[in-house]
Parts: sequence; structure tokens; C-alpha cells
Amino acid sequence: MAQYIKKKNSCKSLRDLPAQVDANPKTAARSRARYFNSGNAFMVGATPIPDIVFEEEPRKAFADGTPTSLIPCDISSQLGCNYPATSPLILVYYARINYGEVLPTLFNASGALAYVISGSGETICQDEVIKWGEGDVFLMPGGKKQTHRAFKEPVILWIATNEPQLGFENSSIKDGSLVSGIVHYPSQEIDRQFDLIYSIDADQDVSGSAVIFSSCDQELNKNILPTLTAGINSLPPNAKQRPHRHNGIAISLVIGGEGCFSLIDGKKKKWLPWVTMITPPVSVHSHHNESDKMAKFLIVQDAGIYTYTRAMGFEFVDK
Repeated sequence: MAQYIKKKNSCKSLRDLPAQVDANPKTAARSRARYFNSGNAFMVGATPIPDIVFEEEPRKAFADGTPTSLIPCDISSQLGCNYPATSPLILVYYARINYGEVLPTLFNASGALAYVISGSGETICQDEVIKWGEGDVFLMPGGKKQTHRAFKEPVILWIATNEPQLGFENSSIKDGSLVSGIVHYPSQEIDRQFDLIYSIDADQDVSGSAVIFSSCDQELNKNILPTLTAGINSLPPNAKQRPHRHNGIAISLVIGGEGCFSLIDGKKKKWLPWVTMITPPVSVHSHHNESDKMAKFLIVQDAGIYTYTRAMGFEFVDK
């Protein structure tokens, strides 16, 4: 057994020790090796995910002078990554498509989920065409070209992808097979699903009344993509969602939230029309509706990866 002799070193702690290399790298394979230790490789502090409310991006999307384009909610500089990101695994865009114009998209992602904020139009992907209107949701395959056309008035879309996940791994989608084709969730059918939910008494241990989106490709794991979950949550008039926390981040689009707010680790976040809000992982949060109208918000989470690894960590914290 090797004997390790304690020697003096200028570093005050293991945390200060830089990456180490082979002292006698006789081969190229050995020269590629790097060595860390239990002080500088574990419990390394990372920039926390901020509880940001994106207001400028929707304002730009709704502005008459904005050209047909994608408008990313990008905080990569705060997250310390070299690719656009709204969170470590999710990137959200607002898309504006002016009347009669076409917006081409090609996402290096497992898939892309879109919500139609306003307007009507169509999306073409390979040999499929769907027509959509306000309140519709649709899922597009990643790695394949789409074209989106506005029929009459300007169209505003909200799009969420897992592009940062692939950026982190420096990988690319080759065939887009995780989403076998466009999946369409019309607003009328979403409303019917809500009617079904509200016809059944919810258990107290259920977090909210939400319509969760999935597909024939992801039916077994109940997700929209392998690592992402998505759904529209609702909050009845003069009601609140119990304080809770979980390991997955939540990125929310306010659909209807007059008189609503969230409490995130004790900080009040007012719901403004069509803004995107980040609820950081493990933060204690609750949602409150002080109006006489039903409130709704679209939520995309990286919960799929935590569910798969048995590490979601969901718990209510009001007891």
C-alpha cells in the first residue's frame, strides 16, 4: 500500500489548490489527465439562480416597431454559461411574427413548446401543417426546421426549449426522434380538460389544479420532453396555492393574473400581464389570487430529470 507523506504547500487549504497534472506524462493519454480533490471539486459555490421577472422581453414583443424575430430571455451572463439560457436547462423566447410574414426556426433541442399569446397562424414542419390561434399550445420536434406564418394581425408566441441542456453537453440533436411529429393542444380542448379536473374534488396533497401536457412519445413518464414538464396551472378566485418547494426550477408565463402574486422565499412578486417569472429551485414559494377571476399561468420545469433520478424533493412547508 502506498504511503502518503505530508509536505508543506503554499496553499492554505485544499480549496485553493489548482487543477493538478501528471508529474511525468510519458504519453498523450497521461497528459490529458487532471486531478482535483475533495476540497476543490465538491461543494463548489456556483452563482445562484435569480428570481427574475422578465418584463422588457414581452414589452419588446408587443411593440409595433419590432421586426419578425425571436426574443430570448437570456441570463447566461448571470448563470456563467457561454450559450443563451433562461435557466441551466431551459431557454425561453418570445416570438413576434408580423402580418403576412414568416419566422423560420430550428432549435438544437429535444423539442420546443409554444404557447400562442395572441394572433393566429400556421406552423409547417416537414410534411405537417397545423393552424393555431390564441390560447393554443403546440410541441415541435427539435433538430428540424419549422416555419411559422401570421395570418392577419401580428402574432406573439412564447416558446420554451431545452437548448441549454444540449449546450452544456456540447451535443446536437441528429434526427429529432424524441418528438415524432407536431403535437397540438387546442385551447378548446385545454378548457375541456380543466372542466374535467374541476369536476373532481382534489386531494389536499395535490399541488394546484393543472392541465399537464404530454404526448404519445412521453406518455409513460408523463412529461412533455424527457427532462422537461409543462402545464397550465390554475388558481380560483380568492384562493392560494400552499407554500411548497422542490428541486426543479419553475419558469412561468402569466396568462391571466390580475390581482395575483407569488411569494418566493418571502419576497412578493406581482403577476404582470404576459411576463415570464423564474422560481429558483428549492425556494419556498406560494401563489395567491386576491381577485374574483380565475388565474392561469403556464409552467415549464426541468422536473423530468429530477423525477427520473428520484430526487424531485417536493414537499409542502406550511405545517
